Amino acid sequence: MHTDARLSSLQEKHLRLDRAILDEEKRSWPDESAIKRMKLEKLHLKEEIDRLARTSHRVN
Repeated sequence: MHTDARLSSLQEKHLRLDRAILDEEKRSWPDESAIKRMKLEKLHLKEEIDRLARTSHRVN
């Protein structure tokens, strides 16, 4: 996958996770383990986004 397309895909996933976390936190009885998992996945996505962005800038 082209770097720009991959970066865009990761950013979309990051945004969807952010929304899912907010939705879960609004519930009367939020699932804390699900929130923790989503936050960890979101962090991994952010790290990958940052890594790809740095790599992309070096190539250009």
